[in-house]
Amino acid sequence: MNARLEAASFVEDSLEAGFAAAGVARCEPAARGQVFLAWMAAGGNGGMQWMERNLEVRIDPRMLLEGGRSIVCVADRYPHPDQSGSAGEGSVAAYARGSDYHRVMKRRLHALCDQWADRWPDASFRACVDTAPIMEREHAERAGLGRVGKNTMLIHPGVGSWSLLGEIITTLEIQETDSAAADPCGTCTRCIDACPTDALTPWSLDANRCIAALTIEQRQAIPVDLHEGIGTWLFGCDECQRVCPHNAPTARTGAASVNAAYEPQHGSLDLRSILDWSQEARVSAIAGTPMVRATLDMWRRNACIVAGSHLAMGQKGELRQRLREIAADDSEPQMIREAAAAALQRSPQ
Repeated sequence: MNARLEAASFVEDSLEAGFAAAGVARCEPAARGQVFLAWMAAGGNGGMQWMERNLEVRIDPRMLLEGGRSIVCVADRYPHPDQSGSAGEGSVAAYARGSDYHRVMKRRLHALCDQWADRWPDASFRACVDTAPIMEREHAERAGLGRVGKNTMLIHPGVGSWSLLGEIITTLEIQETDSAAADPCGTCTRCIDACPTDALTPWSLDANRCIAALTIEQRQAIPVDLHEGIGTWLFGCDECQRVCPHNAPTARTGAASVNAAYEPQHGSLDLRSILDWSQEARVSAIAGTPMVRATLDMWRRNACIVAGSHLAMGQKGELRQRLREIAADDSEPQMIREAAAAALQRSPQ
């Protein structure tokens, strides 16, 4: 098992398992580890406190599997429809509109682990999605799946960034695939210019201001000065990807494989319904999707903020009355009452 194995069979097996792209990188500490630690020390992770755990493991993937030598990196692509949402609705990020990618990817990753374990019984394998502490974009970059762009997303030139990443760490010594050498961005700053809350600087994101982080990860109140920028985004945000030239529709992007499991179940959701959700209604509406990440209180807080955006755009009707009821109801959680009151203040009558 000391001879280095060719990467081709691992890539082929991964593609046959339905992944859109695959490559192999050495299992070694992340080159950007110190940059990541500095970003964490500066509080760039915002409300994502889970990132503060297992920092050493996150930087060195060898700590995830004893004797790890190689990382097989894979990518799933998901559909990227335009932002949807009519009057009284809020939008959901494209990746979250279909089935939960954690389940969709892990099922196939574990099957690959079993397949390779049968072939190499003395080797060990560990499947990871983004719930494991691993700097997946850097490893995917070194495996040739793309390059990290100024919006901090992994971009494959000519195919784009609408993708989800997974890894298999193994004790097998596998030949690395060629890394992507070209900078995908050049002088382009469209993503930075388009960010509604000024969360982006080149190759760095401030999660304290990022709409996706705020609506999905922030458990507390969202600062009022960011409500206008959130606009109609209920869960996540696609603005930096929508403006990226690499994501423009072309024959090549149209031909790139998209996993059917991520076909949208929801593109937008009715705000009035969410404001009245019970825990049971929440589970029924979004079960089986990544949207379960946000709690009931977070969903109702987000709905208040988005309702305020609709009111500011001139929409009238029962949304305003429901916000008034929530703001005046002492039995409502403080975070939700405050969000409702702030929404009304954006469009006073």
